[in-house]
Amino acid sequence: MSKSFTVTIQRQDDPHSPKYSESFEIPYEPGLNMTTVLQRIAATPVTSDNKSSTPVAYDSCCLEEICGACTMVINGRVRQACSALIDNVLEESAGAIDVKPMSKFPVVRDLVVNRKAMFESLKRVKAWVKVDGYHDLGSGPRVSPHEQEDAYPLSKCMTCGCCVEACPQFNDKSPFIGPAAVSQAILFNANPTGKIDRDERLEVLAGPGGIADCGNSQNCVKVCPKDIPLTDSIAKAGRDTTLYKFRQFFGR
Repeated sequence: MSKSFTVTIQRQDDPHSPKYSESFEIPYEPGLNMTTVLQRIAATPVTSDNKSSTPVAYDSCCLEEICGACTMVINGRVRQACSALIDNVLEESAGAIDVKPMSKFPVVRDLVVNRKAMFESLKRVKAWVKVDGYHDLGSGPRVSPHEQEDAYPLSKCMTCGCCVEACPQFNDKSPFIGPAAVSQAILFNANPTGKIDRDERLEVLAGPGGIADCGNSQNCVKVCPKDIPLTDSIAKAGRDTTLYKFRQFFGR
């Protein structure tokens, strides 16, 4: 392993500024991840050609692949900076690292993007369980172990944006709500209390930007850092919306 490696980062000073790239030479240490590399740059923001620069702006929070905030594109692959181990990344790239912000969201600055579109999609499908006040509602309906096993993988979604970054149908020319929102609609439709709003969610999934806009590329399930079975959710959404439309047709 060489004593240092080069990281090239696509930067942007604000949403209206042009993109540009800067390269930084980073001393190699065992166990580095991409977040640590960005911290090293912030401590000494000097480029490879010895020009003073500024710390790179990026999002992070939990540093243990739970919050989803630090998603970025590293060597062409969307992933979390906190779990992108430099040893693995260098092995993939023959000694150089290229870092860019996600392309499906507006850039705020450098690697920071505005993921509002994902949260708006979650609002459209009512990705929550309604409660009437904050008083004690009791233990709630029983959920079988089988139902729990089906629901738990879907509940791991951290709205990181990896699935929509990889999705060809999610872009500024399409109203598609994206695989994460589809999967969350299926999750909350399976909840005994969430079923109250089932038809409202299915109406969104059956409408513009819903399940019919999915091209079934299956990119989403390949890049999901939490191994959520997104294609299973998409398939179920297709079946459920078909049955929903049949019920509507027959007035049921």
